[in-house]
Amino acid sequence: MMLRLSTRLLAIAAAAAAIAAGQAVPASAAGPLKDKTNRVVGSAVAAQNLNQADFRSVLTREFDNVTPENEMKWAVVEPNRNQFNWSGADAIVNYAQQNGKTVRGHTLVWHSQYPGWLNNLGGNELRSVVQQHINTEMGRYRGKIRAWDVVNEIFEENGSRRQSIFQQRLGDNFVADAFRAARAADPSAKLYINDYNTEGMNAKSNAMYNLVRSLKQQGVPIDGVGIQTHLATRYGYPSGFRQNIERLAALGLDVAITEADVRIQLPVDQNKLNQQATMYKQIWDDCHAVARCVEFTVWGFTDRHSWVPGTFPGEGAACLFDSNLRPKPAYNRINP
Repeated sequence: MMLRLSTRLLAIAAAAAAIAAGQAVPASAAGPLKDKTNRVVGSAVAAQNLNQADFRSVLTREFDNVTPENEMKWAVVEPNRNQFNWSGADAIVNYAQQNGKTVRGHTLVWHSQYPGWLNNLGGNELRSVVQQHINTEMGRYRGKIRAWDVVNEIFEENGSRRQSIFQQRLGDNFVADAFRAARAADPSAKLYINDYNTEGMNAKSNAMYNLVRSLKQQGVPIDGVGIQTHLATRYGYPSGFRQNIERLAALGLDVAITEADVRIQLPVDQNKLNQQATMYKQIWDDCHAVARCVEFTVWGFTDRHSWVPGTFPGEGAACLFDSNLRPKPAYNRINP
């Protein structure tokens, strides 16, 4: 007991010294986040940031899964028809393999960040091209990707289908078709549908539940539902989050927290950081309360590279680590 206490005190002293020196904090005295759970614990990452030694060090230490932020999106990998750019995706997959990480592939069919040349295609050709895209991308990384977000963000807030190019030209069945193509392209990968604002019990999450129940009944090869979990302290914690996870799990599906962050209205103060910490802990606890909630992934782990300030003016500080890679109260709440 005395040895354990001394080790913890030494770790705390080292952390304090690092903070004073403006350096990244060493591993928590409680151990890395990935070692605190039997869930997959991941972070989204941009390939270019892997070149930053301190960023790479914390990523490698704390997480056992990585999700490419943009590098696997269709507009990036095939900006012009049959002209491919795999450099960023390859870099992230190679990093993962070299460091014992798994990869969450993100994303194959999405209304945003698709290449403009798709707009020139009629329905029959688009259907063929979607299948070819899935075959090509999943085929390149076959056996190297643990899970794929096959279809992303297909619902409006009221639960109606988003009128994307895929919905308008291919009809409702484009979702089932994409999953069937994905299963054929890589039978070993877990296949997910992914969306935002589907955390609690609402019209959008009801639509998601009804869709995946129908897909299961039809025998469509879907393994799970991704709940993005982009939250904000100003709106509080979604009502019915755990109930929603439970009902999806009851269908025989896995659930993944795929893009978690909790943004704060700026400027930051201690009360806001404490509120953020409570909300992160609620996400963590709700996932851990349901056996089939198998993954906790954050959309970036450091405020240094967060997407939030550029998307939500006046809000930020959404991640578990600050811009200097120092753990925030939220990190310490889920890794005591």
